[in-house]
Amino acid sequence: MESKINNTIVVIPSYNEAKTIGSVVRDIVGMGLSVLVIDDGSFDNTERIALDSGAMVLRHKKNLGKGLSIREGIKHVMEKTKYEWMIMMDADGQHHPEDIPGLMDATCRGDIDIINGNRMGQTKSMPRARYWTNRFTSWVLSRICGQHIPDSQCGFRLMKVSALAKLKLTSEKYDIESEILIQAAEGGMVIKSVPVRTIYGEEVSEIHPVHDTIRFFSLVSKYGPKRKG
Repeated sequence: MESKINNTIVVIPSYNEAKTIGSVVRDIVGMGLSVLVIDDGSFDNTERIALDSGAMVLRHKKNLGKGLSIREGIKHVMEKTKYEWMIMMDADGQHHPEDIPGLMDATCRGDIDIINGNRMGQTKSMPRARYWTNRFTSWVLSRICGQHIPDSQCGFRLMKVSALAKLKLTSEKYDIESEILIQAAEGGMVIKSVPVRTIYGEEVSEIHPVHDTIRFFSLVSKYGPKRKG
């Protein structure tokens, strides 16, 4: 089953992204894809701009976290739509819609459950602290998953809805991205990576260095290393 325009939806968790959400949504809609924005309690015009740009919007009354937003998006796609593939990407402009066809084309290469974006081929503009943190966490996740995952922290990925339905996600924050990969690997699912561009501008990361590092190691200790082969 290949990812195509008519069986794929893009889900974008958003929090105070009024500056960028409009252009991101318009570019995706212009490709013929449907877009679902999860407005996670924004106090700017994220919801209105997303709607005016052609997206469907689910809105939280207060900020709940990226993990809960993604889980709600997955639930909505599974229960309220008939899409077979779901693309997850950020709203701040770091993920370029022009890379979406590369993710979709990779589904032609066999029975693959998750196509993960890989920014590590172009890291010149990536902050050094983020680069080394990503290298380390990707090494750890690769060992746990028993599959090579060069960029485990990339939130730009394409996933089978039928595969997502088998996961029992509990993460509420940014560790959701790692939890998806770990549970998918535990379930025997195939994860592949394709290059995507690294785009960094003036946006301020919502990742908390201390709290999110603690969450990552808590997640690692929960699942533990599982070597295969």
